[in-house]
Amino acid sequence: MNFLRLFWSWLRSSFVPFLKTRVLPIFRHRVFRVLVLLLGLGLSGYLYYLDVTIREAFDGRKFAVPARVYGRALEVYPGLKLTPAQLVEELRSVGYREHPRPDEDATYRYTLNGVEFTSREFAFWDGLQPTQRLRVDFADGVVALIQERGGEGKDIPLLRLEPPQIGGIYPGHNEDRDLLRLSQVPQTLIDALIAIEDRKFYTHWGIDPRGIARALYKTLSGQRIEGGSTLTQQLVKNFFLTSERTLTRKANEVLMAMLLELHYSKDEILETYLNEIYLGQDANRAIHGVGLASYFYFDRPLDRLELHEIATLVGMIKGPAIYDPRRKPEQALQRRNIVLQEMVKLEAISQEQFVLARQKPLGVAPRAPTGTSPYPAFLQYVHRQLQRDYREEDLRSEGLRIFTTLDPRIQRSAEQALSQRLEQIEKARKIPLNTLEGSVVVSSTQNGEVQAMVGGRQARYAGYNRALDAKRQIGSLAKPIVYLTALENPAKYTLLTPLDDSELVWRQRGSPDWKPKNYDNKFHGQVPLHTALARSLNVSTARLGIELGVDRILDKLPRFGIEQRPPAFPSSLLGAYELSPLEVTQMYQTFADGGFRTPLRAIRDIVTADGQPLQRYPLNVEAVAAAAPVYLLTTALQGVVKDGTGQGLNNWLPAELSVAGKTGTTDDLRDSWFAGYTGNHVAVVWVGRDDNKSSGLTGSNGALTVWGEMMKGLQPEALQPVVPEDIEFVAINPPAGASPEEACQTSGLLPFIKGSAPVGSASCDPSDRPLPGAQDAPAQDPSTQRSWFRRLFD
Repeated sequence: MNFLRLFWSWLRSSFVPFLKTRVLPIFRHRVFRVLVLLLGLGLSGYLYYLDVTIREAFDGRKFAVPARVYGRALEVYPGLKLTPAQLVEELRSVGYREHPRPDEDATYRYTLNGVEFTSREFAFWDGLQPTQRLRVDFADGVVALIQERGGEGKDIPLLRLEPPQIGGIYPGHNEDRDLLRLSQVPQTLIDALIAIEDRKFYTHWGIDPRGIARALYKTLSGQRIEGGSTLTQQLVKNFFLTSERTLTRKANEVLMAMLLELHYSKDEILETYLNEIYLGQDANRAIHGVGLASYFYFDRPLDRLELHEIATLVGMIKGPAIYDPRRKPEQALQRRNIVLQEMVKLEAISQEQFVLARQKPLGVAPRAPTGTSPYPAFLQYVHRQLQRDYREEDLRSEGLRIFTTLDPRIQRSAEQALSQRLEQIEKARKIPLNTLEGSVVVSSTQNGEVQAMVGGRQARYAGYNRALDAKRQIGSLAKPIVYLTALENPAKYTLLTPLDDSELVWRQRGSPDWKPKNYDNKFHGQVPLHTALARSLNVSTARLGIELGVDRILDKLPRFGIEQRPPAFPSSLLGAYELSPLEVTQMYQTFADGGFRTPLRAIRDIVTADGQPLQRYPLNVEAVAAAAPVYLLTTALQGVVKDGTGQGLNNWLPAELSVAGKTGTTDDLRDSWFAGYTGNHVAVVWVGRDDNKSSGLTGSNGALTVWGEMMKGLQPEALQPVVPEDIEFVAINPPAGASPEEACQTSGLLPFIKGSAPVGSASCDPSDRPLPGAQDAPAQDPSTQRSWFRRLFD
């Protein structure tokens, strides 16, 4: 009491006179009033600026939603070559899980004869495909039956499976999100969020004064800068501000939160918060929003999460790295249980629910991070094709859905074959590890769709894409163009026409003499045309090309998709020019398609974020070479594999597949190539070194082994090209005195363009003696076929 009297006496005798004589005159001074006015105007102007900024951004509330890129949708039908394990692999790749009673969406189980599953609703480019309860039976390695489960059990002639998402084209910071409306968010999640993050959310006006005071006290007292933020403040920080910890930013956060609450409802603020909040990192992809986080951590949509999973998700908001349930499960479990406890205190759940949820494991899907895409080389190819038609900012923000041609099964086979074979080659040849590099491109013979692309032995590395950008000399891969040009003149050239493989000296003014050599450093005299190609003889090929005209041959290249014309030197006939693996694939695609050029493509359809069709990428076909000469060329390329430089492929594939292909080796063994095609795949493999030094590999002992390893896992179809009408088959070297019938039965058959076969030769019906490559040719004993080819190509 005495203290209060003394304090009151001091106020009356000292402090009050001080205010009257020293302080009040300042307030009455004109300058001070002007300063106060200016300060008030400045603060008003700044508040107006903040208000306009908030309303402009929030009225649109346009999130940058990345383009979603999907692989091909597997079409299943009776007779398709498929196993139950392969079907399950497809289902698992899009998030299906095994269940003893597969009645929920995206569940499956094995049965005695096949697989039962319930499909997930999916919006394709041509409309919404509803969920279905299905059964698929198998027999003898093929699909035998597709049927609906329940009801009438209707048979289904064609089933289209949901395509896997293979990546996206993301905004600048690789933000990814799945947008949700508040009505799609379970009330349990909202309750958990309110309980742990902001209990007064529905009653405060943007800020929590007590929390701000506590944070300010700790900051000014020298302790760490602390938040004390409401959900509204957290949204402002994420949506408008940086994450720097300063008092200035905190002041802006407080003002903007109050303005936000002034203009928008609690539901609008909460919906935006749930779509914006950062919830983890997937390699170089940032996970934003509870919709995407639900898939990322639990592989299920948000409305199918259980209480304990929702609590785990909400618990991560405080620190996604600290409470990452995959990397730090103990911390995540403790945080989850705290969320559950807070929900009990708020009476959002009962004590019984709390006890049951606390006893459950985290339940996180054991999926390894993939980053922006597990297939960076292919995605880069897709991106380049899209850039021809779309602005970059639209690709990164408009939520387009892009359906592509990538086949994950073929892609996996290509990746594994390249990495495994390169490692084996390095060990066998004592090459320093990781010295060799390579790339693979696979397309469909039917439509030019790129099914797989590997840009290097580290397939997940989004760096230098050798499939697109590694321009290397192609060597003998260029030779088929020379031979096709010759075969287009059947009056002078057939598969049996002898070629001169003696020494050649080419003299050209201003250049040194050019003296091509064969790989074995020998000359072989007169050699049949098909043998010269099968054995990849340089000298006879060069002489043939010079005779036909170097310019004439090189002028053909644009027709096969090679836009940049090589220099008009005879060495270009032997592949002394550079192409990428993709360009080589385009060339061989045309051979495989019987002379029709189909531009390679990676995109099928594009739809908008709300499912409206935007653009189709139709099949474009152009005839660039006559069918008959191309058929003869394919026969010769089959000879390359059967008895020529590509015969090592028989170590991986059965002879009855009748693969057509060509090896390629460049000077000093720098580049190893193999390009070939089966009944359903065209594939090109390059192996070499990035520094362009010698790899020590030919096409046969390098790239061909990768090609064979890959195709072995794909079980390709036999190559049986359609026989053109102007092709006839002739018996070669029949026994003396044999009748035409006997000649056709006992001799090798060789195709000729009608009118170009040797005079007096017997014309045969290939259905009597099936020729590998003839239409509808049945499989033969491999030893019989090999002997046939040896007789034909010797």
